[in-house]
Parts: sequence; structure tokens; C-alpha cells
Amino acid sequence: MAAAEPHATQHNAEPTDTGTETVRVQAAMQQARAAAATVRATTSPNPWVGCALLTRDGRCFTGATEPPGGRHAEIVALDAARAAGADTSGATVVVTLEPCSHHGRTPPCTDALIAAAVASVVYAVGDPDPAVSGRGAEALAAAGISVRVGVGEQEASEQLAPYLHHRRTGRPFVVLKLAASLDGATAAPDGSSQWITGAEARADSHRLRAESDAVLVGAGTVRADDPELTVRHGLLARQPLRVVLGRAPQGAKVHPCLELSGPLPEVLDELGRRGVLQVMVEGGASVAGAFHRAGLVQQYVIYLAPALFGGTGARGLFAGPAVASIDNVWRGRIRSIAQLGEDLRIVVEPNSSWPRVRA
Repeated sequence: MAAAEPHATQHNAEPTDTGTETVRVQAAMQQARAAAATVRATTSPNPWVGCALLTRDGRCFTGATEPPGGRHAEIVALDAARAAGADTSGATVVVTLEPCSHHGRTPPCTDALIAAAVASVVYAVGDPDPAVSGRGAEALAAAGISVRVGVGEQEASEQLAPYLHHRRTGRPFVVLKLAASLDGATAAPDGSSQWITGAEARADSHRLRAESDAVLVGAGTVRADDPELTVRHGLLARQPLRVVLGRAPQGAKVHPCLELSGPLPEVLDELGRRGVLQVMVEGGASVAGAFHRAGLVQQYVIYLAPALFGGTGARGLFAGPAVASIDNVWRGRIRSIAQLGEDLRIVVEPNSSWPRVRA
């Protein structure tokens, strides 16, 4: 493999002790997802896709999508195989998303796979983009290539959730980031809040920023905290679009920024039109409560500190009216819990039954 391929690697593709092709393909899909994870913060607005190419002589070459204008994962894997002198004819290509069949910034991946004379393509998730949406599979099948879909579908769907959500709805995937004490406080009565959580949790929130195309706060947060809303902590990533609901004061650190107003669904529609796949909402209690009550949040990331404010008067996660009855309490499902230093990161997703009417 050529050393100049930063996102392409060769692996030993020996099957596990079962020796079955199914196990070999499943292992390759895991390698493809791992490759995709390495480029999560660099490929948007293209999807972060991984690919594993299995040659007939037992070798595996992986690739991941490059930044916009660069090669797609399938091309990176093909180029890695050729650089190593491998024969791609008869190979099995395992990829996390349906190969594209249209001309965008780059030529169709299906054309390259057909020209490489691969024997089969296995992909986890169909691409809902109208420019693809089954056409990739059709082009491959028409060329006599065996096509199989659905291997590792759940895991790949979770990995690609922001991209899939944007293509299906036209809106960005909304991540609401919250930080609180054990008794649910986000700030003391005097408004002081720095810092409830520790350094590890704050660094992780910068990772979330790096994975997001936009970071959104309200004008009140800009006036109160004057945040920069940039990716720091040594992370190498593009800077997200900074979005303010309302007018940001002159001289605020957030400038230049995009100032938007109006109903939140319309704000999300505008961001979707701008190619924002994921927006991280970092606003105060008013903005957080508004997104939550409107049912516009796809993922809640809550950093919980082992701290107690110990009484009334502290500020909570959400401003605005609470539900009137226990029957109306919002209930989600916990996707993951991780310890970061002394803090916990809890990732929660909505249950499909709530809210009953979405904006």
C-alpha cells in the first residue's frame, strides 16, 4: 500500500475460525465502520463512509471518504489495492452506504467498481439521497455484479444518522448538549456556571462541535457569556457555522455568524438548505426548552457532574412551563453512558411515541 494514502490501510483478511464467508463479510463491515469513524469530522456535507475491499487472495484494503472534493471510500480502497499490486477482479466490496451512481464533485463510484471488475458489493444502508436511492444498486446489478444490502444495517444507520436524517427530512440532525449537577442545576442563582463539569467533559463537548456543521445559541447566551463557539482542545477539524437566534451584539466573539429568527422549524429548514447535516444546540435554558418542547431534538447529550447545588433558586436545564402531570412526562431511551473524568456523559434519544404531534 502506498504510504501517501492517509485513509487507506491493508489488513489481514483471514476469516475467523468458522471460515465462513458470512463471518468474513461481517468482519469487513466492522473494519469499514472503523475506517468511517476516523473521518467523522472532516467529510461533511458528504457522508462519512467506510469501505473494505476483499481480494480473492485473502487480503483486505480499507478506505474512508476524504474531505469534500476528494475521493469516496470505495475509490480510496480501490486505489490502495492497486498501489499494493492486488488484483481487484472478483473482489468483494463491503461498504457502509450504497455506492453513488451520479456525477457530483467526483465521478460515480459505481463506474469505478464496474471498471475494477469486482464480483460483489455488500452495503449496510441504502442512500436516501434522491440522486442515489437505489440507483447505485441497480447500476451494479445491471453490470452483473452481485449486490447485497443490510449487513450491519443498525450500526451503520447509527453512525450515519445525521446524514440519513438530513436526506430524509431536509433538516439537520439536532444534538442538544446540556451540562448539569446531580440535582439538575445548570447555574447558581447569581448566574455563575463555570465550571460545573470537569476538563474531560468539556473536551468531549468540543469533539461534538467538531462533528457538527453548525453550533447554535440564543442571543441571550451571547450577551451573557460571549462564547467563541469554536473547536479547540487540539482537535483538527473545520470550524462549525456559528448560528445565533436573534441579533448578536456588535463586538461579540461569535462574529462572524449567521443570525436567524422565526419559528424553530423554519430555522432548521434554512440550515438544511445550507447543507448543515448536524447542528449542536448549546443555548441556555430558554433555547433548550424551546427545542425540547417542539420535539425537534434527535439526540440529547447530557454531561452530569457529581455536584449538588442543594436547594431552590438554582437554574434548571429548561426554562418555560413544565408538564402538568406525570402522564405527560417526556421519556426517552438511554443510548449510552460513559464516565469522563469525574463526570458522566449520558446520551438519550426520544422514543418514537413522543411527541404525539411534531413541528
